[in-house]
Parts: sequence; structure tokens; C-alpha cells
Amino acid sequence: MERRDFLRSLALLAACPLCVKTAYAAEGVHWSYEGQEGPEHWGSLSKENSACSAGSQQSPIDIRGAIKADLPDLGLDWKSGGSIVNNGHTIQVKAAPGGTLKHGDKTYDLVQYHFHAPSEHLVDGKNFAMEVHFVHKHAESGALGVFGVFITSGATNETFAELAAKFPQKAGEELALDAVDPAGLLPRSLKYWAYEGSLTTPPCSEIVDWMVAMEPIEVAAADIEKFTALYSMNARPALSANRRYVLSSS
Repeated sequence: MERRDFLRSLALLAACPLCVKTAYAAEGVHWSYEGQEGPEHWGSLSKENSACSAGSQQSPIDIRGAIKADLPDLGLDWKSGGSIVNNGHTIQVKAAPGGTLKHGDKTYDLVQYHFHAPSEHLVDGKNFAMEVHFVHKHAESGALGVFGVFITSGATNETFAELAAKFPQKAGEELALDAVDPAGLLPRSLKYWAYEGSLTTPPCSEIVDWMVAMEPIEVAAADIEKFTALYSMNARPALSANRRYVLSSS
């Protein structure tokens, strides 16, 4: 863990102006999910993106062979509201201030949450229709704690339906959210997998404590289609775990 913290500090020094400012993706360097600016080329687009190709703890991964461990319960206390933006790569909600995630002795502040289709993480080789990432920042270290939740097609989820009705249609467009509660996107069970990884977009900084919910949520197929009409594929392919342990809370 000491080595991990040291490498994380170096990564923050190198990438902080990019990754911590947005807590999601690098600004100023054009990238995409296909072609010559797709995931296999991210590392060569700029020196700030070098971890995308040279890193050894990259995300997402295919979750397999998780080891049962005495992981702390997750304490989630999020606030309603914020704003919703189409940032050119996904639909992202800028969270209302004051939301937190407690994981053991660490408390992270909710910065934003955003969506991918299909899911970025796999489970035993299987992906899901979508995945939502709740991105939190640790105030003291600058490290990120990201909680991922899989999304499948099924019953209507009122929170997702409310967001889908407001998805900004054009890149750069942003709208206020009056009282949307992000907790409506949580599964009934908060059992989770945990591993150490990276941002799944440039600059791919290896500063993320990943927590991925075991239980997916259901949303209406029509609401998934509202997202995929804008972003039919915005998922980085799963990468090698490189001997990292994936821990399971059950």
C-alpha cells in the first residue's frame, strides 16, 4: 500500500490539473472511442496520457475470481440536485455539494456521476447494458473513490427516467437539475467488489479506489435508448488485471 500511495502521489502531481479538475477526463486533448483517437491510441495522443498505455493498474477489468474479504460497509450520503451536461463523451451530472462516500476510515466527496454504454467492467466475461460511475474525491490526498453500478433493461427506474427526459442533446449543453436524488440509482444491496485501478478515460491516472456493486439496477429499455441515441458506445475495453486482487464483500 505504501508503494501504491507513492505512485498515486506522483500521478497526482503529473495529472492533477487535468484529472482532478474534472474528476473524469482530460481537457484539451481530443480523444474518442474509435479510430485513430480510440482507446488503443490514447497513450500516444499526449505525454499526459502515457498511463493509458504504460500503466499496470488500468481500468476497467473483467471481474473474475474475487476473494472474499472483510471489507467495510459503504456509507453513502448524497444530496439531490446539481446540473446535467453533455460533455461530448457522456452524459454527466455535476453533483450538488455535500454528498459523501465513507469507506472504512476514508471519506470521499461526491463530485459527479456519469454513464457508459455498454458497461465498462465485465463480470466473468459478461457486460451489461450500461454502467453508472459515481466519482468521489478524497479532500486530503486527491485520490478518487469511484462506485460503479451496472444497469440492465427492465422495470422503470424513476430517477433514471427523470434524468433521461433531460439528457442534453448537444455537446456542451448543460441544464439545472432541481431535485433529482442520485440515491435512486442505487441497488437494494450495497455488497461490492473492490480493487485498485485508474480512470477509464484519458489521462488514465492510476489514482482510483474502485468499488463495483454486485447487484445491478433495472431501468426502462426506452430510457436506455435515449442514452444510446446520443452515445451508442462509450466504454473502454476491459484490460488485464495484472495480478491485482479483486476483493469481494460477500
